[in-house]
Order: sequence, then C-alpha cells, then structure tokens
Amino acid sequence: MKNSQKLKHILITGCSSGIGLEATRLLHARGHKVVASVRNAADLAQFQVWGIACVLLDLDNDESINSGLNQALKQLDDRIDVLFNNAAFGQPGAVEDLNRQVLQAQFNTNVFGTQQLTNQVIKIMRQQGAGRIVYNSSVLGLVALPYRGAYNASKFAIEGLADTLRLELRGSGILVSLIEPGPILSQFRANAFAKYQQNIDKTDSAHRHVYQAMENRLTKTGPAAPFTLPASAVVDKLIHTVEAERPKIRYFVTFPTYLLATLKRLLPGRLLDWVLCKISANEQR
Repeated sequence: MKNSQKLKHILITGCSSGIGLEATRLLHARGHKVVASVRNAADLAQFQVWGIACVLLDLDNDESINSGLNQALKQLDDRIDVLFNNAAFGQPGAVEDLNRQVLQAQFNTNVFGTQQLTNQVIKIMRQQGAGRIVYNSSVLGLVALPYRGAYNASKFAIEGLADTLRLELRGSGILVSLIEPGPILSQFRANAFAKYQQNIDKTDSAHRHVYQAMENRLTKTGPAAPFTLPASAVVDKLIHTVEAERPKIRYFVTFPTYLLATLKRLLPGRLLDWVLCKISANEQR
C-alpha cells in the first residue's frame, strides 16, 4: 500500500492454519502491522520465520486473553485499529447427543472468549475514537444444518452479538462487520472430527446410522462440499473491511451462502427446512 495513512494495526485470532494464517500473511504483505494469535506454543515458530509478531492467546482462559492482548498491544504500539475474531471450532453431533460440558466448550471458545476479548478491545478503540471489529461467522449463522447444532448455535449467537454491538456502538467511530463463509478449504473438518471422536458416543445414539456418513465427510481428503473456496476468498472480504472507507455490515463468501441467505428470505419456513434436509441427505451419500 502506498498511502501510509491507510496502514492499520491489526490483531487476528486463530492463526495456526486456514483463514487466520492466510489473513495474517496477506495483510502483512499489504504493509499492515499485524499480530497473529495462536493457542499452542508449537505454532509460534512459523511466524518468526516470516517476521510476523505472534502471541499466545487461548480464548478459553481469561488470564490468557489478558496476557495475549497485553503482549499484542506492545507489538502494535498500544493501538488496535482492527480486531478480526477468527478463532473457532466446530463440534459435530446430533443435538440430543451433546451434553452440557460439550456445549459449554463450544460456546467458551466461539462465543464467550471471543466476546470477552472483543469487549476489552472496544475499551481501547473508544480511547482511540475509532476501530473496526470483524467477526468471522458462517453461513451456519444464517441457517442451521443437521448434526452441527453446537456450531450452528454458536454462530447464531455471534450474529446476535455483532448486530447488537453495531447498534450500541453507533456514533462511536467503531464499526462492526460480519463475514459469513460457506465451505472453505482449511483444517476445520479435521479439527471437527477430533472433537467428534472425543465427545460423541455413537454406540447407543438414535443417530448412529448417520454418523458413519458424517465420519466419511469429515475425513475426506480435499473439498467435501460443492463450491468450496480457498481461505483467500475470505481474506479478500476481510481486506475490504480493513481498507474500505465504509465497510459493509455483512460479507457473503461462497455460492452456498448467497443461495441460502436468499432462500431464507424468500421461502416459507417449512419449505426452507425441506431444502436444508435435502442438503444434509446429499452429504450422507
């Protein structure tokens, strides 16, 4: 970027792979001052090679959030222009097979920890008089698909928090945007499969006949769904939220997001349910 006035100080969560990693790399290449965050120390080394600052920040731990944010601020000269809330995971399984602890774990990372960090950053942005908060949501924050109930619910919650924040921060100089991707090439399915193995007992489940097909999808090499795009497709939208004078409220990514958002607006509820069940049935083949 030629105009140094447009360079931003950016904090990104969930950067060990996928969207967060690509966002860090591409925004750094465009001249922005970026700090990545990861939850495991083993993931720090790759950023050192690139000359990009990276801090440890575990959204499940309040002390880690405080420590990670403080370290990031030192690297960012005590300024955060953009927070990209990217860190999240997906817990597969039928809703009736999810116990309290499993649901809490999903929300601790995707919602509670994310919002705790965001609230602390808002205080900084209020002192600055400006800032941008970007949530990486999902098409599953717009519609629900079967056997993703915990993740669906966490993204619906993020959508509600972001929409409310946007209204509450009106006039503060702090802008709030949502990015809503469909299928993206990343480690998301591999991580989801690990959570499935850890937390779902299919032995006595009424849905055990579905789980084998779900296992096949989660362990499939390469894209598991039509219209899958690389992580850079999400970063393209993120770049607009960072650099545009007036970023959008919502950014759709991938054809399924555009399609399902339109169908949700146009179709009666029961007909939309039929479409979503057909999508799920196709996944089980």
